[in-house]
Amino acid sequence: MRSRCDECMARVPYATFIATIMCIIGVGVFCATMYRGATLSALMLDEVFHLRLSWLEAVQTSFVIIGAVMGALGLMILFVGFLATGATRHRVYRAWSARVGGRISCAVFMSITYVLQLGWIVMFIFLIIVTVFYTIFWALCSSDRVQNKQCIDFTQFDFMFPKGTRREDMEVCHPQEIKLFCKDYVEKAEVMFILASFACMLVILSLVHYLMCLSANYAHIRDHEKLQELQELQNLTDLEGLTESKDRF
Repeated sequence: MRSRCDECMARVPYATFIATIMCIIGVGVFCATMYRGATLSALMLDEVFHLRLSWLEAVQTSFVIIGAVMGALGLMILFVGFLATGATRHRVYRAWSARVGGRISCAVFMSITYVLQLGWIVMFIFLIIVTVFYTIFWALCSSDRVQNKQCIDFTQFDFMFPKGTRREDMEVCHPQEIKLFCKDYVEKAEVMFILASFACMLVILSLVHYLMCLSANYAHIRDHEKLQELQELQNLTDLEGLTESKDRF
């Protein structure tokens, strides 16, 4: 019973499994926080600045698609890790065509993971910029001028607003609008984007981990091919030696 348990445990790709858990947690937190952050940003633009951006709905939908794609990718890489670990590798990659297919699959997933890693790095930089802007907004809300019931003036940031935006829409003066902007939207959205930044960093680390695991799996399959050829050569040598000994007698 214990030997069977040890055999099963030896077939588990622990490194890939840990990377998959990191990826799923990171993507889950990222999608949830970004969806909520985008919703708060859309409400802020609508109720405070009287702007409606229709493309924000498409952005929210893209977060769901990103979560599904990354989850599927993680499970597929985990499956490749199972095939290239322990006794399973010796059973699956016996034939030459299977070994070639295994190496090709590892190379393809390595390429996909590398491209995705670059994309997530760009996303991380974007989130840092967004978080900095929301931190600036929160600093404006905490300033003495706003505490003394003065307006929050965004006219110096007019380049961030669509063309044709009225000047009065760039100023937050009414106490109710200040409360909406500071307490209901900026404060909550900043927390969401900070969490999304940490989640994005976790996804990047999981992708780096995936690259290391796929490289190791590629090397294992390649080395298994060499060992298989060496074993076949050894068997052929033993067979020739046995034939020669029979000929002597």
